[in-house]
Amino acid sequence: VAAKEEVLGECESIWKQMEECQSKLMLLGTDTLLPSDAKLSLLMLRWKALTVDSRQWQTRKPEIISTNPDVLGELGKEELQKVKNDLEMVLSTVRSKNKKLAEELKREHQWYEEQKQLLDTINEIEEEPNTQVEQPSTKREFNELKKKTLKVKTLKKKLLNALSEFLDEYFPLPENDENARNENCSAQLAVQLITLRDILEILINKLMTTPHEPYVKINESFWTPYIELLLRSGVALRHPEDPNRMRLQAFYK
Repeated sequence: VAAKEEVLGECESIWKQMEECQSKLMLLGTDTLLPSDAKLSLLMLRWKALTVDSRQWQTRKPEIISTNPDVLGELGKEELQKVKNDLEMVLSTVRSKNKKLAEELKREHQWYEEQKQLLDTINEIEEEPNTQVEQPSTKREFNELKKKTLKVKTLKKKLLNALSEFLDEYFPLPENDENARNENCSAQLAVQLITLRDILEILINKLMTTPHEPYVKINESFWTPYIELLLRSGVALRHPEDPNRMRLQAFYK
């Protein structure tokens, strides 16, 4: 209580000094100036005032509000509490960033391990013919494996062609559909829509090239009914946090 009364007394004393300075300034008054010289005079007065303030701040030493140890202790506690709150906010932000970085590092490490296994498999396949050329059975097995690979590629090409023909026939461009043109005419005039086949091709290429980040941004060229068809049929999945991104369902897992 005594410390509080002491601080209040010091504040009242400073306030009285300010009132005295204000009354002195009011008594001085202002001289009337011509309109042409008024702006220049005001700028000069402002410059002189700033110069005086600058000199005073350069020569002034910091003053202690009170010498009472209780007052200084309370002020110190308040400042420490502010610093503590600021540091807690910084710590929370750093922890959140570290968590995101750890998740990203985990995805990158998983992608790296997958690429490493793929590279090791390719190297083994390349080394086997060179180390086992003299063995007829191994060479025969390699030729059979090569034929099977060729058959698989041929079958894959046929399936892709059949899928493309099916999509082109039953899921054409919205511009070619009379009902779609009547319902969404204004949007088609501004955006060039792509076919369902093109959307699937984009999703497949994204999944194969970057399996650790398979999501594709949904732009205006993606027709909304096709997007809903892929999502409802389970062919594609929407991003859990960003509804404007989707990915192809990982059927191989």
